[in-house]
Amino acid sequence: MTVERLGVAGAGTMGAGIAQLACLGELETRLTDPDPAALAAGGERVRADLDRGAERGRWSEGDAEAAKDRLAIVPELDDLAGCELVIEAAPERLELKRELFATLAAACGPEAVLASNTSSLFVTAIAAASKRPGRVVGMHFFNPPALMPLVEVVAGDQTAPATLDLATTVAERMRRTPVRAADGIGFLANRGARPFSLEALRLLGERVATVDQIDRIVRIGGGYRMGPFELIDLIGVDVNLGVARSFHEQSFGEPRWRPHPLQQRLVAAGRLGRKAGRGFYEYGDGPHRADDPEPVASPGHSPEEEGDGGGRRAGEGDGEGTPTLIEGAGFRAHSLERGSLAALAPNDALAVGFLALPDLATATAVEINAGPATAYDALGAAGRHFAALGKHVECLPGDAPGMVLGRIVCQLVNEACFAVGEGVGSREDLDTALRLGFNHPRGPFEWGRAIGPERVLAVLDALAAELGQERYRAAPLLRRWAATDQSGS
Repeated sequence: MTVERLGVAGAGTMGAGIAQLACLGELETRLTDPDPAALAAGGERVRADLDRGAERGRWSEGDAEAAKDRLAIVPELDDLAGCELVIEAAPERLELKRELFATLAAACGPEAVLASNTSSLFVTAIAAASKRPGRVVGMHFFNPPALMPLVEVVAGDQTAPATLDLATTVAERMRRTPVRAADGIGFLANRGARPFSLEALRLLGERVATVDQIDRIVRIGGGYRMGPFELIDLIGVDVNLGVARSFHEQSFGEPRWRPHPLQQRLVAAGRLGRKAGRGFYEYGDGPHRADDPEPVASPGHSPEEEGDGGGRRAGEGDGEGTPTLIEGAGFRAHSLERGSLAALAPNDALAVGFLALPDLATATAVEINAGPATAYDALGAAGRHFAALGKHVECLPGDAPGMVLGRIVCQLVNEACFAVGEGVGSREDLDTALRLGFNHPRGPFEWGRAIGPERVLAVLDALAAELGQERYRAAPLLRRWAATDQSGS
């Protein structure tokens, strides 16, 4: 099957963006909408964005004019007859989409492929309205389509391989990067990204760290453009809560996806994020947060060279199964991967907990905290030590295995392992989905390889043991990876 004529049903922001990509992909494109005003506005938006892209040098003026010539604004769904592929971009209501697909199937004939841009509904459920579910597929574009390079190509239970191939080829013609996903809650990107906000909310609720600390650690230590609370405020606290509830309900109560009460409290108070002027941050005059500090200059020597002349060096054990970075210089630093500092050194005035990811040599940030008996001088000595190594140091008020970045990243890896183990997608496509769909600096399996799957498993097992919560149960694939495939291949 080949596609030369493409229809788009729905001329809102998503539909107009998809039509723009189709025109630029040298496809004859027909755009329709049941609302004449919305249709006219959508067509004008496509033309204006094509001109704007040419002005900014994203394509030539000739390309923009040729693309506009390929666009036809048509008033009726019947005008999509003759299109080999039709993509619907209607509101996320199952009955509405089913009705639309039944109409499109009658109008376009038995050979046409019908694609849904759904982000939250099951493709299989939408395809039930078509007499030919083998020719129904999901094509989930991200908003705004013209700027977001990812497209999830989603297979319903009866989608034919040729249908998947056609949708993948069309996405590539649109100059997007397609990934394949099986039908399921959140597909690849939205499912894979769930722990980014949910684990941050748990950290805040357990008072392991503050809002600004969590976001700063994720930005500086993890390389993310935004911290999780900044992102929730941008999306909308109410919208994020709605997605969390949908995941939890559709999964019949999966503990990993349980919403957090903090979100409900903010929504009830009208603190909906940027659109309301207040969420986790205040959005008035000026920036909502201070700028991140500039990177600390590294002294240019290996941390293994640090020590007191007679103490243990980095990475050596303390005889109890917990790595000790250094003994001397007024403190003993324990890596908090296998338990909390309170459990590891309950009476040690020199004990300081730390975590650096992927490892101390390459980490840009180090998280430290104190146990119940840690002396203030020991905590200060540890902070000065890590700062002297060129690291940004965050001292946390709370205590937990994995601290902040470790908990968030390890849950991202764990969720990805659940998804691959359930056949939702491949490791490579999950990494691509998180990098391109949510601008993550690393995909979850890239994080797992950087940290080491055995360390990821150690954090999750320690959290499960200390907190007694099933949401930290490790995916079977992660356990197998840690036991048999240290390279991550």
